[in-house]
Amino acid sequence: MPHEKEVPEPAQVLRSAYGAFGAVVATITDERSWLPTGCLGWSVRDLVYHCLRDAQRGLVALHTPVDRAPDRDAVGYWADWRPGTVGAANGRRFNRVVAGMFLHVEQLCELYAETAAAVVDAATGAALDRPVATQGHVLAAGDLLRTLAVEATIHHLDLVVSLPDARGPSAEGLGEVRRTLDGLLGHPAPVTWDDARYARVATGRAPLSDADRNRLGADAARFPLFG
Repeated sequence: MPHEKEVPEPAQVLRSAYGAFGAVVATITDERSWLPTGCLGWSVRDLVYHCLRDAQRGLVALHTPVDRAPDRDAVGYWADWRPGTVGAANGRRFNRVVAGMFLHVEQLCELYAETAAAVVDAATGAALDRPVATQGHVLAAGDLLRTLAVEATIHHLDLVVSLPDARGPSAEGLGEVRRTLDGLLGHPAPVTWDDARYARVATGRAPLSDADRNRLGADAARFPLFG
């Protein structure tokens, strides 16, 4: 996919990413909620609950200004997130237990929709350079919005694994994922992946082929870039 000439504003990226994800969530029935996703050990409802918690985190962060300078930006934020950690395993179990407590999946989906709408509304009026606190770090509010869009977009790819008729992620969200991955890599990936394939490979959701490794050269050892 050609690189965008103009980078959309953070609130626009988030609105598009959350809108696309929410459109899929609105189609989830109880039966479909138990289907597997691209996240190890998580069903559709488990993943929706995880994304609900991320939206809640974003809403809290947007209302938690601090008087410290940012120590992460929209790219550097992801350097701490690595697959295969104890924290990741604990998070998988927590989400499975709590998501299963919703008697009707519609309750979970409605709660996600309400929370996501509140985040988008807060994002629209946010001062993008204001430092806010989240996950033990400080980011500018605009960078926070970009990380929320990346999270939603990557999990959108996970969500539709067993939902072949579902709408895919927004172009704005996928573009933000690519910019983030290129930033972590330090340069545009020298492989002709489309945005979705790049996202899956760079987050450990799909393996590198031999051809990919040849094109990446020494950078192949750095994959996954985060997960």
